[in-house]
Amino acid sequence: MSFLKEFRKRELVEAIVRKIRETPLKSSVKICHVCGTHEWTIVHYGLRSLLPDNIELIAGPGCPVCITPALDIDQAAELALEGKTVAVFGDVSRSMGTQYSLEGVRSEGGNVRIVYSILDAIRIAESDLNKEVVFFAVGFETTAPATALHILRTPPNNFSILSSHRYVPPAVITLYSRGRLEMDGVIAPGHATTISGLKAYEPLAKEYGIPVVASGFEPVDVLMSILILVKQISEGKAEILNQYSRSVTWEGNVRAMRTIDRVFELADAHWRGMGVIERTGFVLKEEFKDYDARCKYGLKSVEYANEMHPGCRCVEVMLGRVKPTQCPLYMKICKPDKPVGPCMVSVEGACRIWATHMVFS
Repeated sequence: MSFLKEFRKRELVEAIVRKIRETPLKSSVKICHVCGTHEWTIVHYGLRSLLPDNIELIAGPGCPVCITPALDIDQAAELALEGKTVAVFGDVSRSMGTQYSLEGVRSEGGNVRIVYSILDAIRIAESDLNKEVVFFAVGFETTAPATALHILRTPPNNFSILSSHRYVPPAVITLYSRGRLEMDGVIAPGHATTISGLKAYEPLAKEYGIPVVASGFEPVDVLMSILILVKQISEGKAEILNQYSRSVTWEGNVRAMRTIDRVFELADAHWRGMGVIERTGFVLKEEFKDYDARCKYGLKSVEYANEMHPGCRCVEVMLGRVKPTQCPLYMKICKPDKPVGPCMVSVEGACRIWATHMVFS
């Protein structure tokens, strides 16, 4: 891990910041990142404080737990209360549906098991073939390959998934085209782009003139990515460049994407508080419907309502329109130990990151 010291060197940081400040800009610019880990780096190292006032870093919808619809959580809760074993990641269990969180359902007697991977859920199913086990599959294209791989390995018949996987690139493009995300440049998420590849963001540059850069997660990574974007904006360019070449490629992880494509198809999908976004949801293909909990148990889709607690501004936080501290619930009734809004639940949520770093401005 000693090589990481190079990406945290004070001299490098100062040199990059100097270059950023020397880059002429005709007006203020907004740079949007779409990754909770990038927000952690930005907040933890105080990178916003190093930038000139005319450059604003905004956090987009880059937290998978934050955008998981309340209805999906309701469906998982319904299954647990009906006696099925619902296997779920720990942070997802704390996110509220319209009435319950899965953590709350467990306290009411629902069978909810915390797992670290889909493999853990399959092992639970294999340990008792008379017990129905449902894996609540949450995450972006980063975690979807593992779900797809284990479906291809033919898990036991008492196992199924409730898919809430989402695909990031078309969501970012669509939200920008609809005027929901206001931005002049995009820092693509390092983990997800390792899977999808930079080519998935090509429409942003070609059709909308928005420059894109893939970034790593260290301070020097993020600042270099900002410099790359600021230079392009200054010169009136819109290219897709790769700062994170030690992990990201143009094509991405071809094998992982083929695995996803083998099992899932893209469908229109709801993002919490943002509505339906075309071709962003991973849905099991017909040949794997026996493993689709929605089909297996006849779960019905209903209108999405009451997704946010009254007064909660998490949607605006996820769209970079307000800072977490501008939400009236922030650190009052919504705190890390008792989250109300979805952005306070996960360690990748902007509100949770700001709260744990005691950011008040």
